[in-house]
Amino acid sequence: MSETGLILRTTQQVLNHHGLIDPDHGHFTDEHGRLDIAAAVFRAVTGRTPHVFLDDPANARLLIETNEPTMDALRWLSRVLPTDAPDSGNGDDVIEHLAGWLSQRDPHLNHRRPGTSDVIGLLERAARASESTIPAQRAAA
Repeated sequence: MSETGLILRTTQQVLNHHGLIDPDHGHFTDEHGRLDIAAAVFRAVTGRTPHVFLDDPANARLLIETNEPTMDALRWLSRVLPTDAPDSGNGDDVIEHLAGWLSQRDPHLNHRRPGTSDVIGLLERAARASESTIPAQRAAA
């Protein structure tokens, strides 16, 4: 199992335990401990949910973006969505891509917003995709 696959499967357990935050909340977690996708992946990687996730979205996003295993997992999640990630000018904005998916009514889901079980399914598809892709070969030194 790949490291990213393990992270994504651990995230399934995290979301199953803590629940998914309402996408209109505006933060990465709420006072009940529910998480958005990025916060759940960060918790799966680090084992913690920093307080800034509750009340400081800018610093929470910075923590997420500077954690490479978290961002690798989020990129896989973004790749398995049926839409393309928005370009932030510095590359694809996978955090916004995932948040946008959660906040829209999906025609594939009978025009309802994705819920916890849908996100857990997305995590499984991304885990399988990350494990089935052969990494690029490095040139011999």
